[in-house]
Amino acid sequence: MRTVIIVIDSVGVGALPDAADFGDAGAHTLDHTVEASGVSLPHLSRLGLGCVEGVTSLPCVSAPEGAYGRMLEVSPGKDTTTGHWEFMGIVSTQPFRTFERFPEVVMQAFDAATGRGHLGNTPASGTEIIERLGEQHIKTGEPIVYTSADSVFQVAAHVDHVPLETLYDWCRSARELLQGEHAVARVIARPFTGRPGAFERLNGARKDFSLHPPYNVLDALSDQGVEVVSVGKIADIYDGAGITSRIASKDNAAGVAGVREALRTLSAGVVFANLVDFDAVFGHRRNVQGYADALKAFDEALPAIMNDLSSDDALLIISDHGNDPTWRGTDHTREYGLVLGYGPAVQSGSLGTRQTFADVGATVAARHGVVWNGAGEAIEALVT
Repeated sequence: MRTVIIVIDSVGVGALPDAADFGDAGAHTLDHTVEASGVSLPHLSRLGLGCVEGVTSLPCVSAPEGAYGRMLEVSPGKDTTTGHWEFMGIVSTQPFRTFERFPEVVMQAFDAATGRGHLGNTPASGTEIIERLGEQHIKTGEPIVYTSADSVFQVAAHVDHVPLETLYDWCRSARELLQGEHAVARVIARPFTGRPGAFERLNGARKDFSLHPPYNVLDALSDQGVEVVSVGKIADIYDGAGITSRIASKDNAAGVAGVREALRTLSAGVVFANLVDFDAVFGHRRNVQGYADALKAFDEALPAIMNDLSSDDALLIISDHGNDPTWRGTDHTREYGLVLGYGPAVQSGSLGTRQTFADVGATVAARHGVVWNGAGEAIEALVT
């Protein structure tokens, strides 16, 4: 038995009831993208995507082949770590800390660790800040530090002037510093290349350094002998917790290829993938057509993944937050998570509105016969 979990990062399906508290009332990543672009998603639609409550941009087919629904995020946040941790049974009661500027004590310690000064230390769009400070960085060798509405400490450096391993070492030092009262969810290495006026981020060489999560479903799976294969940034998000092997991916296409590679070699266990381009490349940049094209490409890749499944396998397609490319600003949007289930033995039909993202982890544990007494309730239609 295998369970394949694919996070289509940031493909939210409508504003959560508390979205106004986050400035996101009215956001709807899927509907607004489809409506603005006219993109057709026939394979996702046949699984029931158009039948999910609150989705109006796609047709609801008469006999969906999959199980379909949406999920409430209980934890108070709209970032990657909060959503993914809740998937695996970690429901947060307090949001991760965010900063407008990191305190002087932190930056002094970071400068001491790098042996250099720093530039920035401000909230910013990643593409904007490297364009603004990239030339100064090249001249001084000082890393660019910035944050966002998420709980992140991001360090950008040009690969021709700061080797990747040096940048990663700087981020490891920052991860050690950003604990306790100054803890952030992730420290992110943001390498870039190019010349002034034409800098380009190297998303394939990005690396996340996360806080280590509390005990969760991934730990329970691996502790009880279930193989857990990470594809893409999943292992980074959970700081390796419960992961037994990793397949790197630089973009959505590589992520899909990684899932199929894992299915060729894994006879039993869990394949857990994150397709990051929706969020990192298109959502944050408010690129509606790029977002729509990424949805279309995933939809076209879906039949091959479905055909790779055996009789007792299940595919779960989920999302961790929104990032409405038609929305103001450049940050995530507080939205329902998507859940689609498919497999030869999966019971098709409506899953309604699940009361927590943690139902994903509880479902995976139940499918593999693993004891999990934490948050979440198994989705019976997906437990074969």
